[in-house]
Amino acid sequence: MKKVLTYGTYDLLHTGHINLLRRAKEYGDYLVVAISSDEFNAIKGKKAYYSFEQRKAILEAIRYVDEVIPEHNWEQKVTDVIDNEIDVFVMGDDWKGDFDFLKEHCEVVYLPRTVGISTTQIKKDLNNTSHG
Repeated sequence: MKKVLTYGTYDLLHTGHINLLRRAKEYGDYLVVAISSDEFNAIKGKKAYYSFEQRKAILEAIRYVDEVIPEHNWEQKVTDVIDNEIDVFVMGDDWKGDFDFLKEHCEVVYLPRTVGISTTQIKKDLNNTSHG
């Protein structure tokens, strides 16, 4: 079985997220998604609308996702790859080159982002609508 791993916060789920998950799953048989814990988001200066448990439940309901694990820190990626016997690591191409250090443990693939949508943009649009 070929296993794939990707990371993200996955807050305010949108078509860009679904496209990434669908395309990541095409690289293998089993997709593991690591999502940032609420504590890790706080360290990164991010606040998700949905809690870790809510985001986990949403992702577990998506047919492309086989398993959801927590991301607690930046440094755990090598351990996650080894412990979960990952064959392919997939991220959006906005991270291109940042995870090349994983190439000694697995294949690393950067996928193009879906044009015209992002969680950041959704939050800006919602903020403008509520204040406009």
